Amino acid sequence: MGVFGKFERGIENAVNSVFGRAFKSEIKPVEIASAINRAMDEGAAVYSRSRTISPNVFTVTLSPDDYARLDQWGRESIADELIDHAIKYATSQGYTFLGPLTVSFTSNEEAGTGTVRVDSQTVRGAVAPVTTSAPSPANPIIDVQGQRYLLTGPVTIIGRGSDADIVVDDTGVSRHHLELRVTPRGVIATDLNSTNGSFVEGHRITAATLVDGNTITIGRTRIMFWTNPETYA
Repeated sequence: MGVFGKFERGIENAVNSVFGRAFKSEIKPVEIASAINRAMDEGAAVYSRSRTISPNVFTVTLSPDDYARLDQWGRESIADELIDHAIKYATSQGYTFLGPLTVSFTSNEEAGTGTVRVDSQTVRGAVAPVTTSAPSPANPIIDVQGQRYLLTGPVTIIGRGSDADIVVDDTGVSRHHLELRVTPRGVIATDLNSTNGSFVEGHRITAATLVDGNTITIGRTRIMFWTNPETYA
């Protein structure tokens, strides 16, 4: 069985319990995840020999009946399931994202019960989930408490606020705590006048140019930083 077949079966097993309770119509759980996979395949664009860009913003259109059931169950939790499996699929296919993944839902009177349509877009953001990408000076990778991000924009804000590019659940972190800016001269970490300060290798900084393998600490949160694929663990 190929990668796609194994992945499809994995999706069905993993999300069936969630979707099976959410949908009581003719729609099958795997159909929505598979529709997102197809949208990724159809929208994928070869950027270079080693990089294929996939869409990262998805709008799922359902019939009013299916949409109502979805809303009763909780759109946010189901969207999170779909995002998680989209990342796994992108990893299996070697796709790279240029921004964070989002899945939203809408209804259409013309959509039949049990049918699904997915529209996709590629939208650049500050960070993206790490799939198969290796770090580089232009697109470093950071690890925030075990969650890895590819820096895809010139500026990334890390903080506790919901509008930060990377939201950290840490009471010792300010709403807008740290800025990472990618420049031709390197990545500059700047403390944004935070309450508890920012530290690079244990030294409190106002601003500092990062080097590969640096550890940044904000509050109780540790952030690892890589630009070199040879040292990326």
